[in-house]
Amino acid sequence: MTPERGSTERTRLVLPGQYGPLFDDGGPALVVEAREFFTARPMHRAKAHLWLSALRHRVRELGDRAEHVQVDTLKDALVGRDDLDVVDPPSRTLRAQVRHWGRGTEVLPSRGFITDEAEFAEWAAERTGRFRMETHYERVRRREGWLMQSDEPIGGKFSLDDQNREPPPKGATTLGLPEPWWPTEDDIDDEVRHDLDRWERDGEVRFVGRDDTRRFAVTADEARQALDDFVQVRLGDFGPFEDATLTNDWTMAHSLLSVPMNLGVLDPFEVVEAALAAHRDHDAPLASVEGFVRQVAGWRDYVWHLYWWFGDDYGAEENALDAHERLPRWWRELDASEIDAVCLSTAMEGLHDHGWLHHIQRLMVLGNWALQRGYDPVHLTEWFTDVFVDGTDWVMPANIIGMSQHADGGMVATKPYASGGRYIDRMSDHCGGCRYDPTKRLGEDACPFTAGYWAFLSRTEPALRDNNRMARPLQQMRKLADLDEVVAQEARRGTP
Repeated sequence: MTPERGSTERTRLVLPGQYGPLFDDGGPALVVEAREFFTARPMHRAKAHLWLSALRHRVRELGDRAEHVQVDTLKDALVGRDDLDVVDPPSRTLRAQVRHWGRGTEVLPSRGFITDEAEFAEWAAERTGRFRMETHYERVRRREGWLMQSDEPIGGKFSLDDQNREPPPKGATTLGLPEPWWPTEDDIDDEVRHDLDRWERDGEVRFVGRDDTRRFAVTADEARQALDDFVQVRLGDFGPFEDATLTNDWTMAHSLLSVPMNLGVLDPFEVVEAALAAHRDHDAPLASVEGFVRQVAGWRDYVWHLYWWFGDDYGAEENALDAHERLPRWWRELDASEIDAVCLSTAMEGLHDHGWLHHIQRLMVLGNWALQRGYDPVHLTEWFTDVFVDGTDWVMPANIIGMSQHADGGMVATKPYASGGRYIDRMSDHCGGCRYDPTKRLGEDACPFTAGYWAFLSRTEPALRDNNRMARPLQQMRKLADLDEVVAQEARRGTP
């Protein structure tokens, strides 16, 4: 896709999420490093490192074309400038600031996604009732001709998800794949680490988690290497083990490309085309390629557009399941030291160390736990945004408020993503060495996910009783002779 050009007399304002060539039309650039980007709430140290490293690497790449300003707030960089243009920023806050303080700034259409905002809005306005990601994904596939033969999807259907639900190989401790491609840190990373240490020491910022050796691409060149490595080495195994988890394999066969895409250094069109080329060359099976394309051109694209389509109020007040519990200290501080449940401790340790987990750990471990315990969905969304290295203002509302916590009452997902311990047992190796039994809901060794599932249904039954997809689980719950004991047990449970 050829970017739309702004006025040649103007200077391109470069903001978070716009650190790649896709956002550059060749003229002068103003790269804003505002301290407020890192100080609003406690952020994962690795996330701060990645985003600041990406910013400063972009300054180096632009060379003499770049004006690098270090300010306290974005306002400080905008006031008094009347020579700027900007690709519409990827958050409501940044868009409001640009429009308010950047008087005279020319705003160009957003970039970095498969479908533009105007096209999605036109399509969404034509929908009656609820619309679903699957409908959007099918439309994109038809429009682009991706994995299509004439007017029919290759493989006979648009989603091959039923082929991508394998548990981990029995007895395996890892998938046996080579380590993913990792970037090599440089002097910019050293400088970033030094500055973050100083900011923290001076009390200007507060971080959680560990600043791991940089594991994610922050430049376009690095992103292409990471993409090539994934397609050549891991894409084939991505599909079947997409939903599987192993305690000693934190990356599994996942791409690790969400960070460079969200930084704006990797074009999702390039990502999709690389996967399609692997299928055409018979280097990756159809189900794996389709599943990956669905993540990028389907779900990622869809939640971006929902962020704008639902409007400013979405994510601020939705609480359909009346969840108001405060996030506990161990959760906020990523402290797994007192967690006995292996699935939860593995996820929390991985998050502490890397700032990243794959989607099943996010949805069916952390999200499932928070849903069962009734954590406040607005605070939970902020937490996910802050502690995940790929967390952005646009990506988390639909994922957390909508899909994970069902706080919007079904605008995004048709039912809550709640499950007991047996699902985790089937899709991971966690339960074999855990002190809790996934088959038990009562007693000292009762699995907190299994017991928590029934306690969750008991608490939310008034809100869910009209949901057809929840009719059977609610019916099963009503037949439990020990339900009151299970609910009381879970009310007493502290750190699992």
